[in-house]
Amino acid sequence: MINKINNLSQGKFTEVFGNVFENASWIADKLYAQKPFRDFKDLVEKMLNVFELTNRKNKLIILNSHPDLADKTKIGLLTIDSNKEQNNAGLDQCSEEEFKEFKNLNQKYKEKFGFPFIYAVKDKSKIEILNNFKERVAYDISVEFIEATRQVKKIASLRINEIIKK
Repeated sequence: MINKINNLSQGKFTEVFGNVFENASWIADKLYAQKPFRDFKDLVEKMLNVFELTNRKNKLIILNSHPDLADKTKIGLLTIDSNKEQNNAGLDQCSEEEFKEFKNLNQKYKEKFGFPFIYAVKDKSKIEILNNFKERVAYDISVEFIEATRQVKKIASLRINEIIKK
């Protein structure tokens, strides 16, 4: 499979890996220039490294590309990956009260930090997600920026694994 990936054209490579980091196909373009990859681990490490080495401004752009969790008005308008991740966590099935709680937390969080709450929701319940949300909204900006970028990398790793499984 890694040989198949190494032989992809740049356009196809970007099509396959362009949304590993939410709406940041430029990362896939930079990664393409680092081919060939020895194995999947090498590909993942190099892709995460592209993100890690980018400047704070570009990281903020990526953070701000992530959708609010359980935003009732945007369900169905998300990227395919985000929609699948949120639906699998049951965030499309919230009660009116839960939707309201997510909406209030999303607003409070964005006002405080300047980017949306980001959490790798795979295999998490609504309760786990809400508890993490409530905890992190109290963090200091320097701590939360680090945690948000850590979550972005976790989401990216999970998405790469999904691609590789196909």
